[in-house]
Amino acid sequence: MSDIGLQQNLSQQQTLSPKMRQSLEILQANSLELSQLLQQAILTNPALEITTQEESLPEESPTDAEHDAETISELDDHARDEYITTKSSTAGPSQETIDYLYDSIVAPHSLQQHLTEQINSEDLPIELRTACHEIIANINDRGFLDQALTDIAVTSPHPLDLLEKSLIKIQHLDPAGVGAHDLRESLLIQLQKRNLLGSLAYQIVSDHLTDLAQKKFPAIAKELKTSIEKVVDAAKLITTLTPDPGAEYDPTSNPYIVPDIKFTQDTDGSWKATLTNEHIPEVTISHVYKDLLASSADSKTRTYLKEQIKDGKQIITAISQRQHTLLRISEELIKRQQDFLNQGASALKPLTMNELAKVIEVHPATISRAVAGKYALTPHGVIELRTFFTSGYQSKDGAQISNTSIKDTIQNLVQEEPPAKPLSDSAIEKLFAAKGLKVARRTIAKYRDQLGILPSHLRKKF
Repeated sequence: MSDIGLQQNLSQQQTLSPKMRQSLEILQANSLELSQLLQQAILTNPALEITTQEESLPEESPTDAEHDAETISELDDHARDEYITTKSSTAGPSQETIDYLYDSIVAPHSLQQHLTEQINSEDLPIELRTACHEIIANINDRGFLDQALTDIAVTSPHPLDLLEKSLIKIQHLDPAGVGAHDLRESLLIQLQKRNLLGSLAYQIVSDHLTDLAQKKFPAIAKELKTSIEKVVDAAKLITTLTPDPGAEYDPTSNPYIVPDIKFTQDTDGSWKATLTNEHIPEVTISHVYKDLLASSADSKTRTYLKEQIKDGKQIITAISQRQHTLLRISEELIKRQQDFLNQGASALKPLTMNELAKVIEVHPATISRAVAGKYALTPHGVIELRTFFTSGYQSKDGAQISNTSIKDTIQNLVQEEPPAKPLSDSAIEKLFAAKGLKVARRTIAKYRDQLGILPSHLRKKF
């Protein structure tokens, strides 16, 4: 029988306090996320309120303003009560007006809504229409049918032959290529809609799509007994087709980005950074709650008010720290990346978060959280703040060159290469070596992949 005993172990574990966790959450949030956090905080903490411009109007005492607000509120409540009791049509907008306003609201159309509207506009038998609706429900945002018809038929009240008729109907709708099971089928549908059934392009997509992706034009020409020139022309036609027929209706295809920082240049050529503060409401502690705390004699009420006001002040302090940190980082970026602001990505210098953290005397993790998901408006477009931080290389003459600059050079070399004799990764490596830069071939291949550039044998044009 084994001995049973008690053991006592002492261990040390670091945990974040709720206050620290909240501060980190506010620091890491971008403008839109911070706005949502503040709206939630205002709902849960009655001591917080949004500061409006009306509160700072001149020549009006707080007492008068409060009295006016109460008067307006009472008049508004009286008007609402009178409307409800009398149902007077003059006390509010008519139902016809309300319906018109609601109907005037424009919402983004999803692909499924677009397809459903087309089906509903046609005079179809009820069985065919409901079967079409079921297939539309299985079409993803890219425009492809997620499941095989046989799988849909298992759980559907409609027979397989009706589902097949419905799919053919959907594949004739707009956008062209919708309702296909894969890319090949979608491209064939698009070619058929252009009256190119049986054409050379149709044959290539039907039987040689893999060779086309690898640009094996001679092999395709030999197999189809035609010239390379005709295969190249057909390939150009195929590139005008869309690989994602539903992309136009994808709500995530064009996300809305709000920059937190704006870099602008003064007339004397100097740069400055400003916080946009867009979508971030200004919050303060409610004067009403301060007055209640001062006048209340109940201990429980005073404890509750103190906690709410304390929590509210912590949120306001965290926001202030976030803004201060972002501005400090941005001002230091101007000093170190001014060449980028003047010239563009090719002039970006190597810079790490550790280096910047030492200068502004914060932890590197603070820099990482502060720039996460944040964007800056620059003369070269809206870019992610992380773009300013990159490692790099040193040339033989001691010049510091960033990874971004290396990538930019690779892209320019590929754009200027002879179409019939594209540069291999080894050739690009030698070109860098000639400039005094030692960049490994595998590194060049990695950067090329990140830039979305195909290998040299796939870039070759005949």
